[in-house]
This record gives sequence, C-alpha cells and structure tokens, in this order.
Amino acid sequence: MNTLLRSATIVNEGRSFVADVLIKNERIAKIAPSISVQGKALEIDAEGLLLIPGVIDDQVHFREPGLTHKGELFTESRAAVAGGITSYMEMPNTVPNTLTQKLLQEKYDRAAQVSLANYSFFMGAGNDNLDEVLRTDPKTVCGIKIFMGSSTGNMLVDNEGTLDGIFAQCPMLIATHCEDEATIRHNLERYKAEYGDKMPMSAHPLIRDVEACYLSSSKAVALAKRHGTRLHILHISTEKETHLFDNSIPLAQKRITAEACIHHLTFNDSIYATKGALLKWNPAVKTEADRAGVFKALLDDRIDIIATDHAPHTWDEKQGNYYTTPSGGPLVQHALPAMMEHVRNGAISIERMVEKMCHAPAVCFNLQERGYVREDYFADLVLIDPNSPWTVSKENIRYKCGWSIFEGHSFQSRITHTFVNGHLAYSDGKLNDRVMGKRLTFGQ
Repeated sequence: MNTLLRSATIVNEGRSFVADVLIKNERIAKIAPSISVQGKALEIDAEGLLLIPGVIDDQVHFREPGLTHKGELFTESRAAVAGGITSYMEMPNTVPNTLTQKLLQEKYDRAAQVSLANYSFFMGAGNDNLDEVLRTDPKTVCGIKIFMGSSTGNMLVDNEGTLDGIFAQCPMLIATHCEDEATIRHNLERYKAEYGDKMPMSAHPLIRDVEACYLSSSKAVALAKRHGTRLHILHISTEKETHLFDNSIPLAQKRITAEACIHHLTFNDSIYATKGALLKWNPAVKTEADRAGVFKALLDDRIDIIATDHAPHTWDEKQGNYYTTPSGGPLVQHALPAMMEHVRNGAISIERMVEKMCHAPAVCFNLQERGYVREDYFADLVLIDPNSPWTVSKENIRYKCGWSIFEGHSFQSRITHTFVNGHLAYSDGKLNDRVMGKRLTFGQ
C-alpha cells in the first residue's frame, strides 16, 4: 500500500518547509506542496510534526554473537527503530571477535533474519589478520575497525608494524577507538595506589584521561596522513583532540573525519556523583570544558557525525566496583530525543542536528540512496512530535538490558512514526516487524 504523509514539516538539507510526501513501495515517490493519490493509500496527518531522514548510527554494539544476555540484533534493532534510527553500523568486539570473513558473513546472515533496521557490520582488525582484513568488500561493508586502546573485549591492536601495515594497505575506511593503553595502565596504577579497592567511579576520566585519548588520536591522524588513509576517529571525548581535525574543506572531500557521541555531548564528570557506573564509558565522560569543546567542534565542522556508541550491559553487571564494572551503556532508543533537547535549549538548530545525525553519516560512508528526504531515495523517514512530553521508565525501555541512564528523565519530543525502506516499522508506540531491514551498500 502507498503511504501519504500530509503537511509534514520537512527538515532536510539545511531548511525546513511544509509539504506532502508520497511513499511507494520502498522509496520516496514524490515531495510536493499538495499530493493527490489515485487508489488505496494509508494517509497520515503530519501537520505540526517534524519529518526527518532516518538517523544513521555509525557506531553500535548489539552484542551478537556471544554476548546476547546483554543485547541482540533482534532486540536492539527494535529499540533503535523506536528511537528513530533506521540504519546502524555494528562493531566487531563480539564473541568470537569478527576477525574473519566467515564470521563477518554470519553476522550479515543473522541480521537478514532478525534486524528491523538496515544494517552493516565492521570487519575487525587484530594483530595478525591483515590478510582477512584486505579481503573485505568496500561496497558491502562499512569499514575496518581498529581498537587502538583495549576498551571492552580483547581486540587491542598494539603492534606498530601491524598498525602501519593496515593504514598503508587498507583501501577502505578505517574507524578507530583511540586511547593509549600505556598511559591508561600508568594512571590506573597511580590511582590504585591511592584508593586501593575503594576506587571511585569519578576516577574513570582521570585514569582514561585527556592525554591517553590525545596520544592515540594524534598517532592515528599521523598514520593516516603518512599513508593517505581514509580515517574516521570514533567518540571524541576531549577538547584537545578536536584541534586534530580540519573544517576548511567539505565533508565529501575529507580523508580524516571524526564522530561525537550523545553521552560526551550531554554529560560531564559531575554526573558520576549521581549516576556512578551507569556513566562509565570508554572513552570516559570528562569535564564540562571537554563537553563544551566537543560540542563547539561539532558545530564548526571539525567533528562531522553524531552517534551513540550503544553498548549495553546487564543491570547486575553495572552493580560491581570500579574494577569489575564494564564500560558502556544503551542509547539507541533515546539518542534522538536527547538531541532534540539540545535543539529545544538552543545549543544546536534542528537543521544542524539533522545534518550531523542523518546527512553526514551518509556522506562520510558514501552510503547509497539514504540519509536525505529526496525523491527516489529509500523511504527511511522519522516523524517527531516536538511537543509531546514523556518520561523514560522501565515500562517503556526497549533495550534487552532493561535500563537507561535517562530513566526518570522527561523528554519534550516523541518519535511517533519510523519508516524503514517504506515499511511503517514503528507507529504510536507499537513495532511492526513484518518486514526486515536491508544490508547497506556503499560507494567506497
């Protein structure tokens, strides 16, 4: 059945305007001030609602295979769609780590069966799998992921020769987690001597500090410049790192790009006092000056993309002490509402938010026919009511882990409808999983 969205306020390519949108099958058939349809069509009155392209999240950890007690492709893709995210790119630190083409294909096969959102998976780089990395197809895989810092899982690439070889030979986008492991270990020993078994969560940004991030990020940038590599640095968390990036050229021409995440744009280290382990991410949430500096770099285009780094752990896992509690938390359901709060508070315009969450990921990854409200593009679309308050509670959290750092927070904006490839996958609080998402393709 065709779908007609009536009188939506479309936010797209730097402007906002009211128009009708006709969806036929999987694609946007027409955008016009007024559209009449012959035959059967589902009509949705979108007057007063914002219509944006589906959010493209370039960094999630959906935990399948091997860690499905925390999350899985089935549950987390549904939480993403309920949050207005229509496409995601998932990371390789699952169990087993995605270090072979066979394991990579198994993830794609599973997603085809159960993922409500569109999907792609990063191929993982280790210290000894360069041959497998170089077999990756840049047309059907979003990129290569390197952990230049151990983070969660065991994929640390710390061999200098291996790093140089990957940057020199890889013809496609390399995404990096940048924290210097030697600095982290030194800081950990220092604070362990001070606090012993009583290490406070507030020590996390002191252990995984600014210098640990900057040393690793600057090393990645230097390697990319030396070899002409297409580099994308994930989850920038410090003001100092933002000066590594250039805003003098258009995004489509950049060889080195960067991403900021919801938690680094929203929280600062004062929140450890109330949220404790729930705020424990790698890289760490740091000072207000760092939060403001990252936000400033986002606005002036040194940082290109907003993502989530969705990384669920169970509630019980998050109740341990500093040493035993894993880093990471769930975000895909609440990322867009959280950014809409920044829009409401005047920190960013709605047009710039759409640019950073929808357009820029499509440009950065050369994603085909997605990321914009354009005729003939896939109908990945989200309707938002900007004046419909709701409160995050255990009853409406869709993550398998069952908790959110935003629990108890009231958002002013609500996602009312999400279309994935023209399929109305989410509407008025209900999911429709009759049609699965598609594998993303790239023009790399």
